[in-house]
Amino acid sequence: MSADSPKAAGQLPLEGTEPPELGPTGRPYRDIPDPRPLDKHGPAKVIAVCNQKGGVGKTTSTINLGAALAEAGRRVLLVDLDPQGALSAGLGVPHHELDETVHNLLVAPYAATDDVLLRTRVDGLDLLPSNIDLSAAEIQLVSEVGREQALARALHPVADRYDYILIDCQPSLGLLTVNALACADSVLIPMECEYFSLRGLALLTDTIEKVHDRLNPRLTLGGILVTMFDARTLHSRDVMARVVEVFGDAVFDTVISRTVRFPETSVAGEPITSWAPKSAGAVAYRNLAREVIARNEQ
Repeated sequence: MSADSPKAAGQLPLEGTEPPELGPTGRPYRDIPDPRPLDKHGPAKVIAVCNQKGGVGKTTSTINLGAALAEAGRRVLLVDLDPQGALSAGLGVPHHELDETVHNLLVAPYAATDDVLLRTRVDGLDLLPSNIDLSAAEIQLVSEVGREQALARALHPVADRYDYILIDCQPSLGLLTVNALACADSVLIPMECEYFSLRGLALLTDTIEKVHDRLNPRLTLGGILVTMFDARTLHSRDVMARVVEVFGDAVFDTVISRTVRFPETSVAGEPITSWAPKSAGAVAYRNLAREVIARNEQ
């Protein structure tokens, strides 16, 4: 038997043992350790939650991953970088009534970051909110010197207070999204489990590489999160197999399945971890938080 055969490599179970249980990704479930308590907080790992395709679960994932990280004892700041303000609305913030938002951090006259910062109902989870005013920022930033670094300058004063900063990007690859990528340590890509989303990943990964090469050499692909997965359909299983084949371990073991619970939480204005703490969705985002911590806190 050759040294590189499957059996020699330990890929087949020994005779008389049970084969490992496979997860939705087609890989065996991996043992992710429980998050350890932190001795101190900060400086923050900045994660841009990004996909140029809308409706893939970016905002839902940002809210619920943030809440699950806070539940694990991490201090988390969520940044709403979408003029639609869905992240702010999903946390129960009346964003249309706000006088100061992320827009005021990016364009002159600049507001202080602490003046825009809001506490949420979740302990350890804070928010920099947005509303439709942010749509003007992309135009106003075009003529600015260092326009790709505007968000980094706004986050710098508070980064040491948090363990994670999650940026909910708008569904495009415009200047606001480039700002998020320019200040991020990694990118988390939520991907709806269907073929058109898979095709769009190539464009997004190309943008990530360009930002890495030209603006932010520390930027990495932090992981791909498959959302709206339905194990009953051959289509979902085929797409999952393909994305794992192409991206390998970059794909999180955690998979977010379709559920009516997520629209309910949007109406309630709180994360699923507190709205329906024992639901499959809440369990999934807690598992995702464990994976994110394991990847970022070695």
